[in-house]
Parts: sequence; structure tokens; C-alpha cells
Amino acid sequence: MMPKKAESGSTTIDLLNYLFGPGERDEHTDPHLVAAWDPDLPCPARAPDRMTLADLALLLDAPMEALRGPKPEEHVWHVSVRNAPGDRRLSDAEWAEVAAEMVHAAGIAEHGDEQACRWIAVRHADDHIHIAATLARQDGRHARVRGDIPAMHTTARAFEARWGLTPMSPLDRTARRRPVTGEAEKAARRGLAETARESLQRTVRTAAALAHGDTDFLERLRDAGLRVRERRDDDGTLLGYAVALPGDRADRGSRPVWFAGSTLAYDLSLPRVRERYEPLVTEADWALAEHRIREASELLGRAGQDEGAGDVAALGDLLAVAAAHAPALVRDRVQAAAYAFEQAARAPGARSLEGRARAGWRASTRALERAPRAARGGGAAVVLTLLTALVQAVEAAADWHRAQGFRAQAKAAAEAAVLLREAASLTGAPPPTTKPRTGRVVRTAGRGLPPAAPVTGVPARPRQDPGRPGPSRTR
Repeated sequence: MMPKKAESGSTTIDLLNYLFGPGERDEHTDPHLVAAWDPDLPCPARAPDRMTLADLALLLDAPMEALRGPKPEEHVWHVSVRNAPGDRRLSDAEWAEVAAEMVHAAGIAEHGDEQACRWIAVRHADDHIHIAATLARQDGRHARVRGDIPAMHTTARAFEARWGLTPMSPLDRTARRRPVTGEAEKAARRGLAETARESLQRTVRTAAALAHGDTDFLERLRDAGLRVRERRDDDGTLLGYAVALPGDRADRGSRPVWFAGSTLAYDLSLPRVRERYEPLVTEADWALAEHRIREASELLGRAGQDEGAGDVAALGDLLAVAAAHAPALVRDRVQAAAYAFEQAARAPGARSLEGRARAGWRASTRALERAPRAARGGGAAVVLTLLTALVQAVEAAADWHRAQGFRAQAKAAAEAAVLLREAASLTGAPPPTTKPRTGRVVRTAGRGLPPAAPVTGVPARPRQDPGRPGPSRTR
């Protein structure tokens, strides 16, 4: 069971029209209320003579009129709660219980608070509900919603255990930040293969993996064609950054669409980018990189949790750079592997920046960047050697994640290994086989999982769920 926050907004009726409508692609079936702040509230779909959508919007928004102090620009709170594919079909009564517990956990309407925010839960498909609320309490006070999504994830884990539903990954701030529906629709209208967010994520990640200081990092972003906005304090110290794609504009073309590093990915904030900085190394070729990759892979198997978390982060950077510099023949597959590995590079918890495997992979990253052009494109044998080393590294990372009990990260690493093997097969040489491992993988006390089933197919690049964005914004 996965709670997911949608865009907030300022127009309640627009959201209601969507929730009770046919959907963008006629995918909604039997839209109806399953729960609300008032248990006797008529459903606009089943009792239209007693309640219209306009009436419901007025009732939801009424507390805004009595709100003391300034009114929020975006007062509509919108969350979807979805079950995993294959889970049993929950009844309306069960979804009503889920909705009530979710708004309690989020601080929207705690149990027993008769002056809480007004909210509704709408079901228009078997596997999920949408919860909409007005961020104004009925006693005229502002709603105080903080940490709503983490709290709702904790509530979802309880329902999974109670009803035997598929356990979803815990909210450990390692999942990729997905484009919202509006971003996907915008890319489709413009005929683009990916959204601005996805393009920026890849470009910024590569620059972060190669940079050796703030100035170098910002210059790499600008050299890649991005617009860059710096945030500095009074003495000129860089505090943060934001990036935008040229031509990607909002408000009828009046302003660029900026993305702060932390909104692109959890590990692309300025402090996390700075963790990657290292002095430039001397020129090296792919053979040196391959040697260091293999050495680092053996070391990861003996790393503890904190040290290993730093190690796999450096491996993620290495894959991003390998994808940027890979020959055209294998570039698409290596880029897809780097994309798949992203979550595996973000292990939950603390990280050590002094790991021996981390140092080896960082040196390998520098070697790839500094390699002569001839080496970068130099023959199937050279490319295959590097790719087999990367397969070994990614499989070592998958083993390490399994030992720590990090299911989502282990799965991401396994998917990356499949894609790297495919890249190796494109060189015309036999694909690499897994070498027997002799190193011991350190397991964290009290955790650990059985070996995962082998991945047998090439995972499709994830696409944005064709849901509906939140209610429209006031520009």
C-alpha cells in the first residue's frame, strides 16, 4: 500500500471534476465516495439530486472563508493511496478505514477532532483511492500539516501486516523522484522522449560525479547547456543551486521552470554533491579503471553498513560517468543501467566517506574522465573488459544490499546488472558470466534477506503513471 502526494492547488472543483469524471483515458469506473469528514455526506455520483459537485466544492471550501489570517495560495491537499498489483480487492468499507487512518496520521483530521479540516475519499478504480482535503480547520485556524507522507507510510505498513497485503518499500528517501503527471503531459505535447526533470537529473548527476569543486560543478552544468541559478549568503558563500532547461518555461512563457538540486534527487542537493569532490588525478586509461573497479568490488563484500553505503554511492557516480563516455554502440544500455542503479546508490541511513571501495571507484571515475579519446572508443575488447568489471561491481552491490536487508536497492542493482550484460553482448564478444565469489559479505545484525530470484528480463524504463495531477494552480 503506497501513499503518494499529488500536486496541491487552489481550485477544488477542478479536482472533483476529475475524481468523479471518466478520467483522462476513460479509465475511471464507478467513481463514488467511500468516506468523508461527515459520514452522512451524500455522494454526488449516486445521489446527484441531493449533492452536486459544485455543492461539494462549496462545502469543502467553506472553512477557507472563516480562516483567520492570510489564506494559503494553494489550499487543496491531495493524496492517492494505491495497492500493489496482485493484492486482493479491498471493499469500500476497508478503503474507508484506510482513508480515516491516513488523514489522522497526516494531521488533516485526527480522531475525535470535530473542528479538523474537511476531507473526502473517492474511489474510481479497484486498486486505489484519492483523498482530498481543504487546508483550513473548521474553527478558523490554519491546518498544521508536517511530515504527512512519512506518517502515512507508517500507517500503510500497519495495514499491510494486518491484511496480508504486499509489503512496499519503506520510505527511506532513496526512491527516484518521479516527474509529476503535468510534466509528463508537457513533454508529450512537445514531442520529447523524456521530461525536463529526467533530463536534468541525468545531466546534473554526471556533472556531480566529475566535479572537483563548486566552481567546476557549476561550470560543468553551464557547459552542458543548462541554465543555472546560484543561491548565496551575504558573504558570497554558495548555499544552493537550481537548474532549468533552456526553452522550458511556465506562466505562458514568462519564467523558466527551475529545479533545485534536492528536488531532482535526494543525493543531488549541494551538500551531497560536495561529498563527491576530489582532486583531479593523473591521466589514466580504461584498463586502469577496470583494475580499480575489480579491486573495489572485492572490498565491498567486506564493508559494514555505513562504509558500504558510501561505497555504493560512489559506484552510482561511476556508472553515470561510464554512461556519458561509453561508445555509441553500448551507450544506450549503459545509460539505462546507470538509470536503473540510481536507487541502489542511495542506501538508507548514515554513510562513511572514507571507504576503501569508495576510493577505488572514485579513482575509476577519474580515470574514465581523463582517458584519451582513443581509449574511450578503442575497440570491442577494451569496452568488454570494462563492462565485465562493472557487472562484477554491480552484482557485488546487489549482494551487499541483500545482506543489509535493503530490498528495493538490491532489486535496482540486479536490474542494472541485466542491462550491463546486454551492453557487453553488443560488443560482439560473449557476455560476461558471474565469477565465483570468495569474499564474505558482512551482514548487519538482525537484518538480511534470502537471495533474490534472478532477473530474467530487461526492465522497461519506468514511465509516469497516467494519473491526474492535482488541482490547477493559480498563476
